[in-house]
Amino acid sequence: MRMFAELNSILNTSPDSFKPGEFILVSDKHTDASFLIHHFLSFYLRAGCKVCFLGLVQSFSHYSAISQRLGVSLTQAREKGQLVFLEGLKESLGVLLQGEASKGTRAVDFLRDPSSGLRGLYDFVRDNVRGGGGGEEWGPPVLLVDDLSVVLSLGVSVGAALDFSHYCRATVCSKLQGSMVMLVRCEEEEEEEESDEGSERLLRGLIHQCSLTLQVQGLPTGYCRDIHGQVEVCWRGQCDGQQTQKKLFQYKVHDKGASFFARGTSSAVL
Repeated sequence: MRMFAELNSILNTSPDSFKPGEFILVSDKHTDASFLIHHFLSFYLRAGCKVCFLGLVQSFSHYSAISQRLGVSLTQAREKGQLVFLEGLKESLGVLLQGEASKGTRAVDFLRDPSSGLRGLYDFVRDNVRGGGGGEEWGPPVLLVDDLSVVLSLGVSVGAALDFSHYCRATVCSKLQGSMVMLVRCEEEEEEEESDEGSERLLRGLIHQCSLTLQVQGLPTGYCRDIHGQVEVCWRGQCDGQQTQKKLFQYKVHDKGASFFARGTSSAVL
């Protein structure tokens, strides 16, 4: 329970008490922010929430092995009906090998026709965040996506990805008072190209939709053995008159969690 206690303290949250209707956007550049996805997955499962996880870049066994180290069994959560996991790699392979629309879930219909957008993926989310599962009643629904930017490389437009996020937010956060966590990765090449259909544009669009951003970056001074990067936490005002608040922290990832330091407080970085 103490594995990400420092992050929970920074965000003023815990599995026993967290803000409903939150859309948390995680992004990374020059580093890997996936440790935050693993944190939020274990966090919401511990909180007793019904979790719909769109794992678009890794296998179920990958997430399961890491969650096990964090003290959470994804296999048990899935068997109980608390966790619904879409294994994007497996579903994609099925589409590519079979090439038949009638085979498997329609969540990855965008692989057959990228111009059709992400309606099938949204329908999958909508159908799986409603009600209980396995005969048990769960807490508010949660949608996790790792990572949304991968659909751009598969031919889906930025506009379609933003529409998907918008409709998911309306259903999960507004209607059902649940939460969303999405990861977006920004490629280095795009910083110079400023592509209209790149992950940077997707990130900018999602920032306008979310209530909290965690932007993970490498250290500006380069590699450091004791500090792996920095996280800018930004609480975005959702109502008129509310100010956006930002704080910068440095972090180090451990085998069973991560440590966070206010910038300049760790002796490892000068």
